[in-house]
Amino acid sequence: MLADLGRFSLLAALVLALYALAAAALGGRARLPGLVTSAARALAAMAALEALAGAILIVALVRRDYTFAYVVAHVRDGQALGYDMTAFWSGMEGSLLLWALILSGYTLAAVRSIARTRPRLLPGVVGVCAGVAAFFLFMLTAVTPPFVTAPFPPADGQGMNPLLLNPWMAIHPPTLYLGFVGLTIPFAIVVAGLLTGGADEGGVLLARRWMLWAWYCLSMGLMFGAKWSYVVLGWGGYWAWDPVENAALMPWLVSTAFLHSVLIQERRAMLQQWTVSLVVLAFGLSIFGTFLTRSGVLSSVHSFTQSPLGGYFLGFLALSMVAAFGLVAWRWEGLRSEHTLDSALSRESAFLLNNVVFLAVAFTVFLGTVFPVLSEAVTGRRMNVGPPFFDHVVTPLAVVLLLLMGVGPLLPWRRASTASLRNNFLAPGAVGIILALGLLAAGMRAPGAVLAFALSGFVAGTVVLEFARGVRVRRAHGEEGPVRALAALVLQHRRRYGGYIVHLGILLLFCGVTGSSVFSTQRLATLRPGEAVEVGEYRVRYDGLRQSTRSGTLVITAALRAFSGGRDLGPLDARRNLFLTGQDSTTDIGLRSTLRDDLYVTLVGWTAGGDATLRLLVNPLVVWIWAGGLVLTAGAAIAMVPERRPARVREVVPAGAWSPGGL
Repeated sequence: MLADLGRFSLLAALVLALYALAAAALGGRARLPGLVTSAARALAAMAALEALAGAILIVALVRRDYTFAYVVAHVRDGQALGYDMTAFWSGMEGSLLLWALILSGYTLAAVRSIARTRPRLLPGVVGVCAGVAAFFLFMLTAVTPPFVTAPFPPADGQGMNPLLLNPWMAIHPPTLYLGFVGLTIPFAIVVAGLLTGGADEGGVLLARRWMLWAWYCLSMGLMFGAKWSYVVLGWGGYWAWDPVENAALMPWLVSTAFLHSVLIQERRAMLQQWTVSLVVLAFGLSIFGTFLTRSGVLSSVHSFTQSPLGGYFLGFLALSMVAAFGLVAWRWEGLRSEHTLDSALSRESAFLLNNVVFLAVAFTVFLGTVFPVLSEAVTGRRMNVGPPFFDHVVTPLAVVLLLLMGVGPLLPWRRASTASLRNNFLAPGAVGIILALGLLAAGMRAPGAVLAFALSGFVAGTVVLEFARGVRVRRAHGEEGPVRALAALVLQHRRRYGGYIVHLGILLLFCGVTGSSVFSTQRLATLRPGEAVEVGEYRVRYDGLRQSTRSGTLVITAALRAFSGGRDLGPLDARRNLFLTGQDSTTDIGLRSTLRDDLYVTLVGWTAGGDATLRLLVNPLVVWIWAGGLVLTAGAAIAMVPERRPARVREVVPAGAWSPGGL
């Protein structure tokens, strides 16, 4: 009964999405506002039906109703209830349903907002969102339906992949989906602008607000995934250039480029062709990433198994990109800016170079990711591209981006004078040079690390200088103290100074990656009880093995104790979890984190006599990566708060136009 209701809900939602697509297209073309309003209401009804389908699946998972094939595949009696609920997005069908639900939520919010502020864009936005929703609903009804029933329901299910039974993996996929799906709304806004005569400045600036939110969700999704990889997989790292990691990184890079280039359009009315193209490309890469995770063409610990979805996603991607870039080409002349770059030494030039480098990184990641498929198509042999390729190509480009992060804010708009360059670069440049000399004096000899930390000091000096100048100006015109002036400065110019705080978060992340990549120390040792091993400045004593069982899992624990110099740092446990229902096993690392470094211990193996083989690492500055995520969150939250209530845009619309209150 429930399965039938779920199938009917999705099928009815598909019908409504197709109706909304047709009604929005006809209503916009024939200037029939009532038809457009009807299309928007159809999307609201579609969202309600999808919510019903989602509720049915959640109920089936929580009740462990093994008449559902999806429940059998992802739930078992010994599994914690919280993970029964996260099983909603751990499988192919559930993840697509979550995607459709998130898209409906975004669509309703966007339609309501746009109907009030820019009603001219409403038919296009409704039509694009309905078209994307129709594609996903088609997949859910015809290709991978989530409500298939098991002909002979088993007494127990198979349960989730043990690697997914972790809090970080519980929040990593939905956060990424919020980012991936969020890119649909700016894409819809830009396409709607192109359909109505050109993606004018207001439309692109409206798309920016949605893009910033999607960018933030992608940022945190990547961060949560890195944390999961670090604490669950037991290999000691957080980023492996895995194809699915790359699939999320590419739209993040293009979105970041857009958020920088749109500043030029807002300030100088330039690069409109460029910014519109970046929005289209970001959406295309989000669909491409979904294709990678669900097609099975590339092997990844994160991806789903081989499935029939790949061809459909590839076809949808090709159709949407041809249509969108065809619109861009059609409106190309109308998007051309009247202004051009006045000087190579200007903020506009720095931002434009920043965009070029971001796209170069995105292209490098794209090429390295799809190279195995391309090589197999051309030569018949699959040749994989490993992390060394990405490290050697991306690292120099990342250093250039770091330099531009510091240079951009110091350059004036339009044209820089010699005096302004001297005044602006003196203090931040001195910070970078002094930091480099200090690191060399302290014995650091890795040139890449010295350069990275020196540039980080330069960028930090730039940010501090920008804050100091703003505070000085406020205090010169009032009686505020430094703290109050700083708070007022940030609150009154949220986007600008929120962006600077985001830069500080990126700096912390960059320093953490540099420190842990260049200065990591590791050792593999087999110890008897009572023996100790030294790694870096730590000494780790092995005190023996313990064995226990919990929820059908055999847990082998290596009892350890850590020391640094003469200090006893306390106990440290490293575990292996052996699942009695299958051949799977997971790792619980022994971890001691400080601001300076992480002591990271993995239990690799053991003998019947009680000996244990341990993999020990000292990873410097890893905590700085997670701290960078917190600072980035604070900056993004500040930047996303509107600085003032947006003024309503008065547009000339035909008599009897749709009423925003009716949506």
